[in-house]
Amino acid sequence: MKLNWFTRKGIFYLPVSAIGWVILVIAFLYAIYTFADIDSRSHSVSDTLINFVFNLLVIGLVYTLIAFFTEKRPATMQPEE
Repeated sequence: MKLNWFTRKGIFYLPVSAIGWVILVIAFLYAIYTFADIDSRSHSVSDTLINFVFNLLVIGLVYTLIAFFTEKRPATMQPEE
């Protein structure tokens, strides 16, 4: 089964299907939720940013793994017989 949800542009993965866009929006909304949650419990700006950066890296890693395994790859050339 071929999943063509993302395509790679340089080092970024861009969604090319509706499911890809849903995953991108969910990741973005979860990052905003995480930031707001951390900000509500922190005491300073640096405390918020230090705790948020790790969470943002994890969100980015999960997004990248999903995109890597569901990317649209160019067709490989078949050798002539």
